[in-house]
Amino acid sequence: MSDVVRVVIADDHPVVRSGIRGMLASDPGLEVVGEAGDGPEAVALALRERPDVVLMDLRMPELDGASATAEIRARRPETQILVLTTYDTDADIVRAIEAGAIGYLLKDVPHEEITRAVHAAARGEAVLAPAVAERIMGRVRGSAGDALTAREIEVLEHAARGLSNGEIAKELFVSATTVKAHLAHIYRKLGVGDRTAAVTTALERQVIRLDET
Repeated sequence: MSDVVRVVIADDHPVVRSGIRGMLASDPGLEVVGEAGDGPEAVALALRERPDVVLMDLRMPELDGASATAEIRARRPETQILVLTTYDTDADIVRAIEAGAIGYLLKDVPHEEITRAVHAAARGEAVLAPAVAERIMGRVRGSAGDALTAREIEVLEHAARGLSNGEIAKELFVSATTVKAHLAHIYRKLGVGDRTAAVTTALERQVIRLDET
């Protein structure tokens, strides 16, 4: 790696990309070598430009940020992925980290924290926003050995949006029987008897969070 950290910005909002580019331009040790507006473009740019760090949003068209992260890490492990997003649900955090992201920051952090995080990621150092670290620790402490898996959280988030078992199955590319089994495990772990109680309990414990739209 050269002294200058090469960065790709992946976000589906041009205004956000422009803002991040302008912010990083204030640091002579960082060079933005490309911008991507969706997941496939992020993967292609990472393979072509070989950046040290990709700043990755999670919710993007065609291929989401976690899936793009997994593909980049599989095909070019030298590139570090630093998630920069507005989403901080447990499922989002766990998926990104399991996909190989070295860090997870929220877009409301101070600008200087983002630039520091990019440098740290380029050095191979893990970076977590304090709020994210707190949520992960809460999961570990909250129900040791009985925490919901990332997939169970995904199922529960879809249930919270009012999707049926069949609709959840289509969203997650699994069978309805598998969804039913996941829900049974969720009920047992949360100590509830139905999906309404499961969703309510999960929201109260901040295991999931309904997106504000």
